[in-house]
Amino acid sequence: MTELLTNTRTTSRTATSAAPGETGGPDRGRPAEVKSTAPAPRTTRRRLGPGRAIPFGRLIGPVLVIALWWFASAIGYLDPRILSGPGTVLSTASDLISSGRLQDNVLISLQRAGLGLLFGVAAGVLLAVAAGLSRTGEYLLDGPLQIKRAIPSLAMLPLLILWLGIGEQMKVTVIALGVAVNMYINTYASLTGIDSKYVELAEGLDLSRAQFVRKVVVPGSLPGFFVGLRLGVTASWLGLIVVEQVNATSGIGYMMFQAQQYAQSDVIIVGLVAYGIFGFASDAAVRAVERRVLSWRRTLAG
Repeated sequence: MTELLTNTRTTSRTATSAAPGETGGPDRGRPAEVKSTAPAPRTTRRRLGPGRAIPFGRLIGPVLVIALWWFASAIGYLDPRILSGPGTVLSTASDLISSGRLQDNVLISLQRAGLGLLFGVAAGVLLAVAAGLSRTGEYLLDGPLQIKRAIPSLAMLPLLILWLGIGEQMKVTVIALGVAVNMYINTYASLTGIDSKYVELAEGLDLSRAQFVRKVVVPGSLPGFFVGLRLGVTASWLGLIVVEQVNATSGIGYMMFQAQQYAQSDVIIVGLVAYGIFGFASDAAVRAVERRVLSWRRTLAG
């Protein structure tokens, strides 16, 4: 009896606990549920960066501008007396090159811009180092240079003519002032932005002043230095355009000023194109050096 009751209870429990779809269960004849083992679909990660760089991609903008200029000139939208077409400009440039006039003026302009850039970079970096690494230098130099920053170099042109005359010295000084301010502001900001933890680490390692400058100051200030250098290169060309139209007897600006007297818009555009080419090429050269020197950085620029 006891065995029977035990067998009955066991049978009842077995029938009750039978899984759906099994033989003898209440869902007999229904297909059993199969759990899906397929992996969940992978979500696409949104790209937030600017995208992959294209070789010589920076030339696309200038090429489009020239194409629009050419098209507007071809359909007669531009009055050639006000703005000459690209074909006329190319013909004029060829004539200026054949006569040697363009080369002579370009060489003189490059010499002025190069000297101003050299002196301005040297002065700006030295002032930034003196103000960034010493409280005394900061208190003595930063205030006057910030005031100079608010005064355009071209606004000092009458005073510089009074002091230095109208010769090459005045022209190079005007260019150097514009370059020096840009170099100082960016290099100084980069120097003072170095994390104080690196300074404490250098002190803990008992580095000398020269080692501290070489291993901490120079790497930390290079990003700001290159930003200042790019702005300084642009400032040198901007200053050159102005000083070459102030009692000058040579240079691209002088050539353009003379063309203005005779309404030669094609010669003026040749000068503007020369300025633009030199400015674009010098900025590209600085960018190339920056990418090589700061190759350890990973930025949006690539």
